[in-house]
Amino acid sequence: MSPSRVLVLNSGSSSVKYQLLDMRDGSRLAVGLVERIGEQTSRIKHTALTTGDTREQNGPIADHQAALKAVAEELDRDGLGVDSPELAAIGHRVVHGGMFFTEPTVIDDAVLTEIERLIPVAPLHNPANLTGIRTAMALRPDLPQVAVFDTAFHTTMPEHAARYAIDTKIADRHRIRRYGFHGTSHAYVSRATAKLLGKAPEDVNVIVLHLGNGASASAVRGGKCVDTSMGLTPLEGLVMGTRSGDLDPAVIFHLQRVGGMSMDEIDTLLNKRSGLFGLCGDNDMREIGRRIEEGDEEARLAFDIYIHRLRKYIGAYYAVLGRVDAVAFTAGVGENAAAVREAAVAGLEGLGLAVDADLNAVRGDQPRLISPVSARVAVAVVPTDEELEIATQTYALVGKGTGKGN
Repeated sequence: MSPSRVLVLNSGSSSVKYQLLDMRDGSRLAVGLVERIGEQTSRIKHTALTTGDTREQNGPIADHQAALKAVAEELDRDGLGVDSPELAAIGHRVVHGGMFFTEPTVIDDAVLTEIERLIPVAPLHNPANLTGIRTAMALRPDLPQVAVFDTAFHTTMPEHAARYAIDTKIADRHRIRRYGFHGTSHAYVSRATAKLLGKAPEDVNVIVLHLGNGASASAVRGGKCVDTSMGLTPLEGLVMGTRSGDLDPAVIFHLQRVGGMSMDEIDTLLNKRSGLFGLCGDNDMREIGRRIEEGDEEARLAFDIYIHRLRKYIGAYYAVLGRVDAVAFTAGVGENAAAVREAAVAGLEGLGLAVDADLNAVRGDQPRLISPVSARVAVAVVPTDEELEIATQTYALVGKGTGKGN
């Protein structure tokens, strides 16, 4: 029997999330997280789904090499070792692939060089992704390592959607364009929504709303992305947990010239101290909801600003697509915050959008419709599964035996 397991690694600057899946049926064999890498308070939490056993260890983990060694040891304790002949490949989430990587790619030296060249447009993410890849390659040099790019799904955007209205030569010289992110989630959810409707992806137009601490929207026509809210970086678009989303660029000049802030200070402000957190001091939608129930006007205004921006994007992408078959909510907020879903489509009945209060209140981990049976446009909650998407793409590529990036 040929190897059927895929290990998915998502390496952040100080963390590694991982899942081991059996691609014969997409089942998870193990999941885990290593966090606070490089600190004395590092922690690894590992769950073997084959037995239901969960283990947690606390103590210093010096670097990503030590973190992946710890992951390998945990898997080995459950008979799921990284050295197992049943492991077909390791799939890596890579945030930024630019325009060169339009599909999953088997990693070699040329691929590593290109990912490194993209660091200036993803300074927080690509270096960590590279560290995880290089460590995994050293751990299993004989095994195919596959990069699955957050930006790849959005490379189908037409030029009129992807280009900014600035000098073309300057834009091209510095690779300035709209790339989009959360692509594995948007790809998975758009297909899962079509399945929920009993249709093929190529026959469905979907607005996908990936609402977590980071948030993005996409317009998907016939299975292909034609527009998305994030741009050169994940800062553009919707109001997020700590990111501002859309902003008049002159605000930056004003903060520098009048406010006396440095570029680094402004970067920190817009990425880490804005969004819901900047508006009310909380970036957890559950806490904001609790505060609203208690009559907190600051929390109410933050929620209203969040919803206003979200509703604007729904309307804009409705216009982009022309015909919309479904609006799909996903990720932590999208899947769990019924109040957000209800507010986002409130007043859009003229566009055929509505939610059924009883259906919207139901919680669950399966894709489901929350719109009235008579609604012209389906409104759905579709739990995302980025790890399964990465594993699926990785396994499909290894099966093809090809590794070109373009």
